[in-house]
Amino acid sequence: MDIQEIQRLLPHRYPFLLVDRVMEITVGQKLVAYKNVSFNEPFFAGHFPGHPVMPGVLILEALAQAAALLAYKSANFDAARQVVYLMSIDGAKFRKPVVPGDRLVLTCEVLRNKGDIWKQRGTATVDGAVVAEGEFLATIASRQQ
Repeated sequence: MDIQEIQRLLPHRYPFLLVDRVMEITVGQKLVAYKNVSFNEPFFAGHFPGHPVMPGVLILEALAQAAALLAYKSANFDAARQVVYLMSIDGAKFRKPVVPGDRLVLTCEVLRNKGDIWKQRGTATVDGAVVAEGEFLATIASRQQ
């Protein structure tokens, strides 16, 4: 899935779109995507000057966006009328810092799906090392709420 299809599905835009490409998808089961982390990211100016580190909450957001893409591709979904809303994050853990030049690989796996509710496990890695992980609960809802 290239950036045009990602933008067709996700409502996020720069600087908040945090998925660059989807490399692998097994509908209803698993998605693997990536985010190229560049020194030009706006958050590096203040997090932290002289020691740039990607904020952990943005790594979780990238995983949540990847999880939303998996839900969108797995459900009967109309991007013009529906959106995925994050409901909760459980068991979030941060293992290593993510810095400019890293490729953040985002892997999401469906744990459960019941109707419009999706529970997924997300793992972010850099060069094969886990940098963050958590479980995400989300719902597909109408944009007109």
